[in-house]
Amino acid sequence: MVKPQELTQEDVSKLLSNPSGEVRAETAAKIAKGFEEGGLSETERALAEEIFRLMVKDAEVRVREALSENLKDNPSLPNDVALSLAADVESVSLPVLQFSEVLSEDDLLVLIKTQGAAKQAAIATRKHVSENLSEALVENGNEFVVANLVSNEGADISEKTFNKVVDDFGNSELVQDKMVERTHLPLTISERLVSVVSEKYRERLVAKHELSPNVATDLILQSREKATLGLSEGHSDEDLEVLVHSMNVNGRLTVSIILRSLCIGDVPFFEAALVEMATIPAQNARILLRDGGMKGVEGVYRATSLPESVFPLIKVALDVAHENQYDGEENDRERYMRRMIERIMTQYEELGVDIDSDDLDYLMGKVNELPGALVLDKAGQ
Repeated sequence: MVKPQELTQEDVSKLLSNPSGEVRAETAAKIAKGFEEGGLSETERALAEEIFRLMVKDAEVRVREALSENLKDNPSLPNDVALSLAADVESVSLPVLQFSEVLSEDDLLVLIKTQGAAKQAAIATRKHVSENLSEALVENGNEFVVANLVSNEGADISEKTFNKVVDDFGNSELVQDKMVERTHLPLTISERLVSVVSEKYRERLVAKHELSPNVATDLILQSREKATLGLSEGHSDEDLEVLVHSMNVNGRLTVSIILRSLCIGDVPFFEAALVEMATIPAQNARILLRDGGMKGVEGVYRATSLPESVFPLIKVALDVAHENQYDGEENDRERYMRRMIERIMTQYEELGVDIDSDDLDYLMGKVNELPGALVLDKAGQ
């Protein structure tokens, strides 16, 4: 391998005057690798740096590409050389922009403001992106840049900047997808996303991110309403199992969510949650729920970590669900929900079930949302 200490000023002149770009690119790579390995004297290092400063001006792009690729993560690269490479054409600049720690935050802020989307996207994927850089990228970037930023777990993004993302790119499915998949979002941002993301992302929001209990419950009900009514071919038992499993893995499959969903009448969600949480094989749990009657339900329930004290109320809810099916006529869902909630609200105290006050408020709120004329069903009961 050619080492910097073996090169003289005459060698440098010959190297730069050689008409063969391939030779110069190969030599650039060798010198850069030797520089990275270290062990150079102060004089030798100074010579190598001088060679780099000459090579960044080489007319042959592949020479500069070789230099960039081999120096992109070298902490000893002179700042002026890094800046020259970063301001070069994309094939030269992108490795340095993405990996070089030599570039300061001030350098990067200037580059964000003066360079195009591809270079901004490279900065957005750096190992660490500060809040200031994130703000600048969102302010100056486009859809592709912002999608790269929000998908980068190493990017620190302030709540203010997240709000800017929702304001400017909330309708972009590319950005929606990356935001929903992000490990952590501020609660306020998760709840803002609810109103802008497409339907296919809402269940993923519930499964992965913290939402207030009311919002989370409403999202489940909204996204599953058509499936509950049998109106959507796009929902299946498999879809539901994926949802509850993801919620469980991410700590979102709470007692409150399960109880509220059952009280609203979504029995399939309740059953899928029991199967997911039970310690017995899933197939056995499904058989018990399907063919074992109330004893089967109780057996599966007791195989979960759900509180035993809540089961009497669950039994009431299931009795109401089995007694009252959708009738297929106007407002049948509203009538069904009112009967379910009112029966539970009148019996939970008699059963000695201690319902969380937030859950009571939620159910009361649901009753109040339903039209008063639906208190009586079609038979006048």
